[in-house]
Amino acid sequence: MKLMQAIGGAGNGGAENFFIQLALAFHSAGIDQHVVTRPHEMRDTQLKKASIFHQNLKFGGALDFVTPMRLNSISKKYKPDIYLSWMSRAASMTPSGSFPKLARLGGYYNPKYFKKCDHLVGITHDLCRHVIDQGWPEERVHYVPNFLKWNPAQPINRSDYDTPEDVPLILALGRLHPIKGLDIAIRSLAQIKGAYLWLAGDGPLRSSLEELAVEYGVQDRVRFLGWRTDKEALLATADIAVFPSRQEGFGNVILEAWASRTPIVASMAEGPAAYIEHGKTGMLAPIENVDTLSAHIQALIENTKLRDELTTTGHKKYVENFTEQVAIANWKDLFSKLA
Repeated sequence: MKLMQAIGGAGNGGAENFFIQLALAFHSAGIDQHVVTRPHEMRDTQLKKASIFHQNLKFGGALDFVTPMRLNSISKKYKPDIYLSWMSRAASMTPSGSFPKLARLGGYYNPKYFKKCDHLVGITHDLCRHVIDQGWPEERVHYVPNFLKWNPAQPINRSDYDTPEDVPLILALGRLHPIKGLDIAIRSLAQIKGAYLWLAGDGPLRSSLEELAVEYGVQDRVRFLGWRTDKEALLATADIAVFPSRQEGFGNVILEAWASRTPIVASMAEGPAAYIEHGKTGMLAPIENVDTLSAHIQALIENTKLRDELTTTGHKKYVENFTEQVAIANWKDLFSKLA
């Protein structure tokens, strides 16, 4: 099996990070790959370290005529059995050829960007329904969810971030971006006496979130950790994970919480609502509902039995459905069917 993959994302978002995880998993499974990415030092280093052959292209805007030409040239030379693009920019530059052309959907994109693709792969059932409702043929839409390769780590010292050992610690992982709803987490903290909130991520909203913490009088209980690569250790340290997104196609934070046996409270955005069973594998609050979100967090702080039930059931769901082994089997089945 020869697989060519292309991604045009420039940042450290969820899709870009999962792209690396999946490329490494394909490599471990013995799938030959030719990967084409936008230049990014961290991704390039990871691919090189894993001995996965990759090339960098610009993946610019509408006036970038070079990248599509180079993708066509690379595909003709490599002769893939399957072509897999990530997100709309790379999909819109899909090369011609007799090989099946797939695009992975991690968000609610307009199908017009995927006209050069033969098949769409949604990471949730709701994403699949979305593109079908938009007119994409149902027989050419496939469901393959994300996976998580989890390597447990020891907790870090709370004292490193001026956080007492005996207080409830809430952790939010994600970009400091409006859709992640971290302002809602800060507002909720004001209703949870004595708890601390760690925000692990970076982005354009840092200054405004710092100001919001001051406005709500919780600046002494909020810690901005910046961009982190030690989420395993952070989750091992936290008591509760909070995931208050306004929009979320999937949300790997859910899998990370389940794998680490950390109880999770999330908004009812598309992804969390599709995967979390309220009261069984996590707690769900309406989007932007500060009162309900804080009430669920308070309930988990006070109810040890509920925390244990959520973490046990969530971990079981992770093991049965979202490990690397399960995901690679799903992708191989799809490739075999289409190649």
